[in-house]
Amino acid sequence: MSGGGSGPHGALADNGFAAAAEALWREISPAWPDFQVEVLREIDSTNTELMRRARDGVAARTLLVALQQTAGRGRLGRSWRSAPGDSLTFSLAWPMSPHDWSGLSLAVGLSVAQSLHERIQLKWPNDLWVDDRKLGGILIETAAVPAALAVPGSRERVAVIGIGLNIGLPDGPDLSQPPACLRELMPQVLPLDAAWVLQRVVPALVQALERFPTQGFAPLADAFAARDALRGRSVRLSDGRSGTAVGVAGDGALCVKTDAGVQRISSAEVSVRPDAGA
Repeated sequence: MSGGGSGPHGALADNGFAAAAEALWREISPAWPDFQVEVLREIDSTNTELMRRARDGVAARTLLVALQQTAGRGRLGRSWRSAPGDSLTFSLAWPMSPHDWSGLSLAVGLSVAQSLHERIQLKWPNDLWVDDRKLGGILIETAAVPAALAVPGSRERVAVIGIGLNIGLPDGPDLSQPPACLRELMPQVLPLDAAWVLQRVVPALVQALERFPTQGFAPLADAFAARDALRGRSVRLSDGRSGTAVGVAGDGALCVKTDAGVQRISSAEVSVRPDAGA
C-alpha cells in the first residue's frame, strides 16, 4: 500500500488486514513518505522476499505481511511454521546506518514485548518467551543500499527485520520447545487476531528503529534486564561451554560466568540447560 493504497483489499478484509494496513500507512507515512505496506495471502518467506528486493536495488521502507509462509526462516536456518489465523508473520525493510549494529535484535525484541504484555520475556538474542515457552522469534538480515542511492561514505544498509508471533497455539509433534500464544496470554482482548497485533507492534517498532542508529542498545539495557529470561540461569553454549548467564552488556553481548571467568558472547547459539530435577 502506498499513496491512496492498492492491493487485494477485498480478499484480505475478512482477516482485518486491509484496515490495519491502511491505518499503519496513514500513521507512519507522514514521517517516512517512502513507507509502503503490502499484505500477501501466501509467500515463501517475507524476509527472503525483502532481501531479494534489496539486492535488486529496492531500498524503500516496506512492511510486508503474509497470511501464510511456506518457507519461513528463523535464526541459523531453522524453519518457522505459520498458519493463517494462528500466527503473525511480517518483515520490515528499513534503511539504517547505526554507529554500531550490535544489540539491534535485542532492541527489536524489547519493542515487541513492551508493545504487547508485561509478562513477555526476552531470551537472548532473538526469542520472545512466556513462562519458558516460545511466543515468537526475530530474524534480522542486512543488504547493501544500492550505490546509486547511497550517500558517499555512508555505512547505510537495508535492515530486514522479520518477526513471527504465535497468535494461537501451533500444533505438530516436531516443535523444538513448548509454544506459547497471545490468545492464552491476553484472553481479555477480543477479538485478538493477527491484524490487531500488527497494529499494536509496528508503530513502536518503527520508533525503535528511528532511535537505534544514534542511541544504540545501551539506553535499553536496564529495560531489557527486567525481561531477561536467561539472567541467573544455567546455560549451555553451542561450542560446549556452560555457565550462568549474568546479564547483557551495553553493546548487547550476553555475559556468562564460567569456570574461566565472565565470558562475553556475541554470536554463539545459547540454550537453557534444564535445572536439575526439573
